[in-house]
Amino acid sequence: MSYWNIDFPCSFMLSLIELKSTMKIEQIYTGCLAQGAYYLESNGEAAIIDPLREVQPYIDKAEQNGAKIKYIFETHFHADFVSGHMDLAKKTKASIVFGPTEMELGFDAIVAQDNQEFILGKSKIKVLHTPGHTMESAVFLLINEEGNPEALFTGDTLFIGDVGRPDLAQKVVKDLTQEKLAGHLYDSLRNKIMPLPDDLIIYPAHGAGSACGKNMSKDTSDTLGNQKKTNYALQEMSKEEFVEKVLDGLTPPPAYFPQNVMMNIQGYDSIDDVLERGQEALDPNDFEYLANQTGAIILDTRDPEVFAKGFVPNAINIGIDGSFAVWVGTLIPDVKQELLIVADEGREEEVITRLARVGYDHALGFLKGGMIAWEKAGKEIDNIPSTNVDEFRKLSESSPENIVLDVRKASEHFSEHVIGSVNAPLDYINDSMKTIDKDKTYMVHCAGGYRSMIFCSVLRARGYDNLINITGGFAAIKSSEKFPVSDYACPTTML
Repeated sequence: MSYWNIDFPCSFMLSLIELKSTMKIEQIYTGCLAQGAYYLESNGEAAIIDPLREVQPYIDKAEQNGAKIKYIFETHFHADFVSGHMDLAKKTKASIVFGPTEMELGFDAIVAQDNQEFILGKSKIKVLHTPGHTMESAVFLLINEEGNPEALFTGDTLFIGDVGRPDLAQKVVKDLTQEKLAGHLYDSLRNKIMPLPDDLIIYPAHGAGSACGKNMSKDTSDTLGNQKKTNYALQEMSKEEFVEKVLDGLTPPPAYFPQNVMMNIQGYDSIDDVLERGQEALDPNDFEYLANQTGAIILDTRDPEVFAKGFVPNAINIGIDGSFAVWVGTLIPDVKQELLIVADEGREEEVITRLARVGYDHALGFLKGGMIAWEKAGKEIDNIPSTNVDEFRKLSESSPENIVLDVRKASEHFSEHVIGSVNAPLDYINDSMKTIDKDKTYMVHCAGGYRSMIFCSVLRARGYDNLINITGGFAAIKSSEKFPVSDYACPTTML
């Protein structure tokens, strides 16, 4: 297995299993989005499936291979990221291809018919309409030069170990319910995908960690035959049973999802313009002026422990070395929100790029020279009190009235937690905030420290000053063996 090393921040590229034909397939997997795009090439012609928004690496790859990008295939109108189809089409003159849809698009594209085939070099790509995750969802069947089906790019219709959640499109299309979509998905899986050969290789659009499904595997490819054996959604059951299973346990999707869908349908600014705008270097005075005059959110993307020691007042911390895009989308519900960026020197472009991937195109610039420049300018600095596990134990003994606040997901807390702690999931911070007493002291933890600092910073910006972050989180607390920790699911206090 060889690696494709090109510059995608927060990504890795790898060549997949060599196929029987001369077709080249490379999966470009982006870990922070748990998203897989694909580069296909046959006889000098290339296609990209579900491209990321920064498209130059695809162009460079094709040029290096002496190939021309002919098609950009989109499996559906993505909700969890803004696709690069528009910019890639403008720069390469390639045709954008969607499955059957009645939506009015804000750009030129081919709206394919079910079973329509597209020639790519010596191979063919066949469009199979598979409504369910969304109504326009399609999978793309690779047919090799011998006329045999060889690979299936399943988008969000079929994952490894799971299927796409059917509750997203209802927020965009009127009179569409999750039950109706789940019923369509049942039919699509059984009528379009399951009759295909067992040795067909399945290449999905997402893996574990994506919010587009419930129980995805960390594997990013498999054979269809193995999925028929192991994927719960492909087992024998009635449509009613399937609908119940696929809807069970769904949690609300991030607020930015419907906005990303509309950007993918209607269009968006060029990534080049977004990067140029967002990389405006602002000295401390200009940064402070914009923070006071525009209503922009100050987004500090540094390491949580570094942030805690000193930051621009009212900044919120969402570290770039974590599930950055997901938490930005969860906590900043409007993708048009103006942002001011504080980043580690040299990582400004990475921050702007990763924001743009999920539609946050309105960064006004970044703090030139970072916090060092801010301090040298004599500007006000805030901090968040932090404590290690030993200090946490002493505080708990000396001030038993302090409340231990666990900001992990409810399922994490329910599984194992500090006895007596209160669960206030970061996912629902607005609800949690309403029940927190500003006059009481809270010692806050998550699993490792990333989410707890986000929680503390957001509440600090809203006037909650009595929060102490526990560095190392629950992992450090548990390993210390100095606190009573439940090792089984039991009732616990909830905010």
